[in-house]
Amino acid sequence: MKTMKNSSRPRPVLSQAQNNSTRWIGHLKTDPTDHFAGQTFICPAEGQLDNIQLYSVAVQYPGDVVLTLHEFDAGSKKWGPSIGNATLKIQKDDGAKWIQFGLPPVALHKDSTYGFRVQTHKAMIALGEAATGTEQPFTFGHEWNGDSKNERGYYYSYFSLAFKVELCA
Repeated sequence: MKTMKNSSRPRPVLSQAQNNSTRWIGHLKTDPTDHFAGQTFICPAEGQLDNIQLYSVAVQYPGDVVLTLHEFDAGSKKWGPSIGNATLKIQKDDGAKWIQFGLPPVALHKDSTYGFRVQTHKAMIALGEAATGTEQPFTFGHEWNGDSKNERGYYYSYFSLAFKVELCA
């Protein structure tokens, strides 16, 4: 995880670029269950959100992917209402690259906890994630995954999506 100083241009203020595992979202054509993923994070700086990037490992089926941003209560593990969202059409050749979800400007506050969730109803996409040993949990937040049968989902401190949060000062 890296943090950077604010500037007037969008800059990644929180970046977790490790990628040694995969989290699939969407569903296989033979499985009607939709699989979702997300990530919570403590914002290390004050600023206006510009975009969130995720690392796409592979695209099995292309389609629209929706990312929603939420305030997040880490104590009760509850998502607040959406404070921003973006839809991106993912193509077959979007595998093995960073994909950028441009979001409307939203003020993020230093040391507040936020989270984003990604879902798709027609596509099947592998997102990069990092898995650590049980000795070193991620301290900036938790990876989340759920599905259409269990929307509350599960939270993991030893997994993190590969993501970048960019803010403008």
